[in-house]
Amino acid sequence: MHTNSQFIWGTKTYVMGVINVTPDSFSGDGVKVSEALKKAISFVDEGVDIIDVGGVSTRPPSLYGQVDEVAEEEEISRIIPVISSVRKELRVPMSVDTYRSEVASLAISEGAIMINDIWGLKFDPHMSEVVARNNAFVVLMHNTETPDYKDVVDDTVRELELMAKRAIKEGIQEEKIIIDPGIGFGKNWQENLEILRRLEEYKTIGLPLMVGTSRKSTIGKILDLPVDDRIEGTAATVSIAIAKGADIVRVHDVKEMVRVSRMTDAIVRG
Repeated sequence: MHTNSQFIWGTKTYVMGVINVTPDSFSGDGVKVSEALKKAISFVDEGVDIIDVGGVSTRPPSLYGQVDEVAEEEEISRIIPVISSVRKELRVPMSVDTYRSEVASLAISEGAIMINDIWGLKFDPHMSEVVARNNAFVVLMHNTETPDYKDVVDDTVRELELMAKRAIKEGIQEEKIIIDPGIGFGKNWQENLEILRRLEEYKTIGLPLMVGTSRKSTIGKILDLPVDDRIEGTAATVSIAIAKGADIVRVHDVKEMVRVSRMTDAIVRG
């Protein structure tokens, strides 16, 4: 059991609910603050543990078409009002999905406690300092624009170990680091399945593990279903991830995945 003041890892699976405030998002949430707040309230009612707010689409262009570049000022204008609004109304822990240090800094000042960085602190040279200075949690996700794996699991485990060591060297407390194998980022569908198949190997790193499979293209590939019809496929991946050691599951369909998580926890954790 790995404990800190906010989370007690190993006792339950924490469900992270996604709110995308982008017009071209994977889940199509839209950009209105009022709608985002309404969704956050609904998530809390459904049992969410963490809310992750994103202002830049991270969907792969190769699968979903061209993704518009979003200026930092635009990302800030999308994310910060939502975090501020949610924090005024709810006590739920907030995460921000960003790889920009200025966005992260402002989000933390508005009450976010976690930075979910899809580039694992490698995009912005100031991100580590912002996380360390604010003693925030950080999700280090594996990602690459030039995939060339000898063994996708061995290679990504090794890379995540190096990323975590680098983060600690740069002043981030070890107990604040969470790792994510980055399913769907720089991996094909066969590699994504292999990661899920061998997910327990990431636990050898000794850090809490987050997994995000919700609605992803691998599910669409296997089941031949569109993004908005992948809930059962997502449920299967969430259950398997928990059984193999996931501490956090990042999902769009909170009500259903809270139920899946609780049922799987009852079997796996007792």
